[in-house]
Amino acid sequence: MDVFVIGGTGLLGTGIVRRLVAAGHDVTSFQRGETDDSLPDAVDRITGDRDDDSQLRVALSETDPSVVVDLACFDAETARTAVDICSGVVDRYVFCSTIDVYHRPPPKNPVTESSPRNPPVSDYAAGKIAAEDVFFDAHEEGVFDVVVLRPWNTYGEGGTLVHTFGMGSYYIDRIRDGKPIVVHGDGTSLWGPCHRDDVARAFRGAVERPGVGGRAYNVTSEETMTWNQYHRRVASALDAPDPTLVHVPTDVLRDVAPDRTRMLRDHFQYSTVFDNARALADLDFRYTVDFETGVKRTVEWLDDHDAVDSWETEPLDDRVVSAWTEATESFAERFERTSR
Repeated sequence: MDVFVIGGTGLLGTGIVRRLVAAGHDVTSFQRGETDDSLPDAVDRITGDRDDDSQLRVALSETDPSVVVDLACFDAETARTAVDICSGVVDRYVFCSTIDVYHRPPPKNPVTESSPRNPPVSDYAAGKIAAEDVFFDAHEEGVFDVVVLRPWNTYGEGGTLVHTFGMGSYYIDRIRDGKPIVVHGDGTSLWGPCHRDDVARAFRGAVERPGVGGRAYNVTSEETMTWNQYHRRVASALDAPDPTLVHVPTDVLRDVAPDRTRMLRDHFQYSTVFDNARALADLDFRYTVDFETGVKRTVEWLDDHDAVDSWETEPLDDRVVSAWTEATESFAERFERTSR
């Protein structure tokens, strides 16, 4: 098929484009041209801004695709524009949403595609929910088939590894150097990274499989782990020392570092498990890259591109470790004195 990918040069987009090309599809990547890509030579590249309606309309008319894969829509207005431009042009629209559309904490685990979406956990989530609704309405109206995929933490070559304070690659240097690692809460909330090559497999299924229109699909890890396990498994994958984990309450971290803990606020603090059964059955989704292997591949890519920052470039972690350690020691001493 002729497949038109909007945002095909990002972390996930690159994996999707490669998998579609390997499957024999003719792929066009509509991209801003601001990122050096490593897409296959067979990919046709069109430089343009998806927010410029005329550019997107011309690009679609010139390529006449059967399927659009949209990785760069974040609100209802953009979705409505896409429906208008693609109406009568494409047969199927594959929209990359997110598990952030689910309200959290969820009423129960594991979270299925029918779990409540409101109230949204963030502005980003609200935008994705609204976009989903626009696309699902288009499906119900017969404009084109719509398939919505909801990934979780997608990682891999071209990206980095998340941690309590976000996505800074200095975390990898801290792990390697045996520096203490700040962990929110007691480290027992759950997290599930999924390598982009496995997520991309589900997108290929969403492009190819008949009878999947009008449905949403969770595409997440099959290897959910606690944050304590996460950090220890990163260290193991990198042949680093077993890390010293410094547990600090989430609300304390939010108070002292609000600008560095937005991902903690919106994502990391929740303990969730997502049910992938629908994607496994319908889209040929498979979890094939185990976490340690994925970590090695991701960090090897970062090393090859000299993209791992020194832990010394970010003083926040050591400041938090020092202050929290002193505070807890002082608390213990004071408590012991008052209990005599």
